[in-house]
Amino acid sequence: MALPQREFGDAPGRRTTVVDPDRCRAYALATNDPNPLYLDGRYAPPVFGVVPTWDVSMETINTVVSPEDWPMLLHYEQDMRFPLPMVAGIDLHTGASVYSIRAARSGTWVTVHIESVDDDERLVLEQFSTMFIRRMKAAGDVGPQRPGHPFPDEARSSLVAEVERRVDEDQTFRYAEASGDYNRIHVDDEFAKSVGLPGIIAHGLCTMAMCGSVVVDSVGGGDPSRLSRLAVRFSKPVLPGSDLVVSVFGAGPGEYAFEAAVDGKLVVRDGRAEVRG
Repeated sequence: MALPQREFGDAPGRRTTVVDPDRCRAYALATNDPNPLYLDGRYAPPVFGVVPTWDVSMETINTVVSPEDWPMLLHYEQDMRFPLPMVAGIDLHTGASVYSIRAARSGTWVTVHIESVDDDERLVLEQFSTMFIRRMKAAGDVGPQRPGHPFPDEARSSLVAEVERRVDEDQTFRYAEASGDYNRIHVDDEFAKSVGLPGIIAHGLCTMAMCGSVVVDSVGGGDPSRLSRLAVRFSKPVLPGSDLVVSVFGAGPGEYAFEAAVDGKLVVRDGRAEVRG
């Protein structure tokens, strides 16, 4: 099915949500992250920033993706920038717009740009969220190229950490409850198979959160307020019951490349992290 012809950039208005300390804590536990700075209510886990901004992001996607095409939607990339630490308890005022559309042979990429400010209009969180809609055909390319974060080849010789994280059998159900993302491909095995998947798959953002946890712990001294960027490309589905191996490489002062694999096959590519000194 072709994308509906609507005015490019149509989006809902700004929405206000709170970075709720209890939800931050629940999110950390749902992603197997015991960092005490989340559990005691001081900071939000970095990827938690998607939760209070999710509705605005999805409503923006809905301006170009029809409801019948949602089962074909997969999260392709997520690029998060943190100009300020995400302190638990603050209000986020979020707006979003369609940033770009790119046609592909087997579907379409749609990138949404999301910005969240605090009560003083200071930018706290900026996101570029890219979805791939299988079998959907775009009329043509629109908007600029989404920001890149390719893995630098020279970083391969600078491994700084390699950590294994378990994706539990019940991970998708716990993550759905904490995040509010009950997409059926993550909680309904029969439905997931009906749309061509091997079964229930882990939420890409849960996998990203696990990678982010390794980054914060291994090169950020366990302090999430030092993280200024976290970006990933999701390359393969992750099944519950898998062991996720996250590898972090030095890529310059305060910059790191990372990737994650299951059974030796990459499931997260082109990971990029930037850490404040």
